[in-house]
Amino acid sequence: MSLNEIRCLPSCGSTNTYAKEHIEEFGPVAAVYTTSQTSGRGRLGRLWTNAAGQALYYTAVLKVPMVQPETLPLFASLAVREQLRLRYGVECAIKWPNDLLLGGKKVVGILCEAVNYGTGGEGRAYLCGIGINLAQPQSYFDAAGLPYGTSLALQGANVDLEADPSWLAEGLTDFGFDRALYTFGPEGFAPYRDAYTAACVNLGRRVAFTQPGGAGEGTAAGIDGEGRLIVRTDAGEEHVFTGEVSVSGIYGHV
Repeated sequence: MSLNEIRCLPSCGSTNTYAKEHIEEFGPVAAVYTTSQTSGRGRLGRLWTNAAGQALYYTAVLKVPMVQPETLPLFASLAVREQLRLRYGVECAIKWPNDLLLGGKKVVGILCEAVNYGTGGEGRAYLCGIGINLAQPQSYFDAAGLPYGTSLALQGANVDLEADPSWLAEGLTDFGFDRALYTFGPEGFAPYRDAYTAACVNLGRRVAFTQPGGAGEGTAAGIDGEGRLIVRTDAGEEHVFTGEVSVSGIYGHV
C-alpha cells in the first residue's frame, strides 16, 4: 500500500460523511481533515459540538484488507496516542475501547465505520473518524455541558493552531495508519495488545456495562485477543465488546 492523499477542507459537515460521499476518489490509504466540523457525531449517535479553529476533525479512509476490522477502534486509539506523544510529549490513557484521556478527562474521541462502495457494492472501506481537542478554553466545555472534556492546551500542551492540524493529519495518515497497516492488516490486534493493555485506564477498576445480552458490573481484568474487555463479575467472566462501559474512580464514571 502507499500513501494516497490528505485533503484539507476549510470547513465541512462531517469528515466521515465527506469521505463516504467521495469514497470512489480515494486510494488504499487517504485522509480528509478540517478544523471546523459543523455536523459531526460521536459513538451511539451523540452530537459532536463544533469548536471552529480550535480542534482537529480527521477521517482516515482505509481500503485495505483487515483480518480483524472489529478491533480497528482500539488500534486507532494507539495510533492517535503515539502521535500526541510525539507532538506534545503527553501520555494519554485509553478508556476502552477508544477514548483518550488526559488529566482524567476526555481529549480525543474516535468513531470507526465500515462502508461498501462500487457499482455492486463489491468494495469495502473502513473510515476512522477522530476528533482531537486542541485548544478549546474551559468556557467551551462549560457551555457545551461537557464537564469531563478537556483540550490539550488546558492540560498544559504547547499547541500551535497554525501548524499542528496538518502535522497531526500527516503523521496519523503516514505513520499511524499507512505504515502500521502492514502489520495490523494481516495480523490484527495481537501485536498491539500489550501496548493497549498498558495504556488502558479501565483495568483494575470497577466498571458497569451494557451490551445486547444485558447489563452488569464487575472489575475490568484485561483485554482479550479479540479486543474485548474482560470483566470479572459475581456470576463469572464477561467479555464485553459492544455497548457502553463506565469506569468508577476517575471522575465518577466515564
